[in-house]
Amino acid sequence: MRTGTLGMTAGMILSLGACTGADAGGPATTPATAEAPCHNDGLDRFIGQKASAETGAALLKASGAKTLRWGGPGMALTMDFRADRLTVAYDEQMVITAARCG
Repeated sequence: MRTGTLGMTAGMILSLGACTGADAGGPATTPATAEAPCHNDGLDRFIGQKASAETGAALLKASGAKTLRWGGPGMALTMDFRADRLTVAYDEQMVITAARCG
C-alpha cells in the first residue's frame, strides 16, 4: 500500500512538472492573444475612498472590468487570473487599500 502511494505521488509530481515552462518561472505578462478588458491605469485614485456600491460602480467604469470582486480584511480569495475581473481590497474601516485587475 505504501509503495502505491509513493508511485502515485511521483506520478503527480512528474505530471505537474510537465505543466511548467522551460524557465519554470511562469509568464511575466499575459499572452499577447489574451483579451484584457480590465485596465489598472487610474485606479490608484480610489485608494483611500470608502468601499460602497457607488464606488464599486465607478471602479468598474474606470477599469473597464466586467466583474468586481471585493476582498475584505482576512478574506480568502482564489488566485485564478481573470482578465475581465477587478479585485478591490478594503480594511476594517471599509477604506479601499488596493485595486487591481485579475
